[in-house]
Amino acid sequence: RMAQLGLRIPRAAAPVASYVPWRKTGNLVYISGQLPKGEDDVLICGRLGDNMSTDEGREAARLCALQLMSQMREACGGDLDKVRAILKVEAFVNSTPEFTEHPQVVNGCSDLLCSVFGSRMGAHSRFAVGCISLPLGAAVEVGAVIQVADDDE
Repeated sequence: RMAQLGLRIPRAAAPVASYVPWRKTGNLVYISGQLPKGEDDVLICGRLGDNMSTDEGREAARLCALQLMSQMREACGGDLDKVRAILKVEAFVNSTPEFTEHPQVVNGCSDLLCSVFGSRMGAHSRFAVGCISLPLGAAVEVGAVIQVADDDE
């Protein structure tokens, strides 16, 4: 589906502090928060409700989804076909106290995951919350919990 959608997964981003990008236990993978970086490796910064529109925030969340898929690929030994389900998406939106369109912003991530993995595997639980700042001034940060194939599959 990636090719059909004209998408290219970027190289997995290295952590920016003292943590690992993902951790696997059994057939669950917990993916650390991913920041919105494009193919040019430029971080999308801004605050929703101040200097960034909902549409720009949605695009930042979409870039976070690509970063999540990059980490999924690493956790699956390079094979995204081993992903069985996106279980949960955890999203933080850098926003003003008055901003209320967090769900619409995070739809940029959720919609892309459903497009790539299909509604059966891609539909997930999630939260989308606003916060006063994010690391490096990022507009959005998104983590996830996924289910992968058993090691013997």
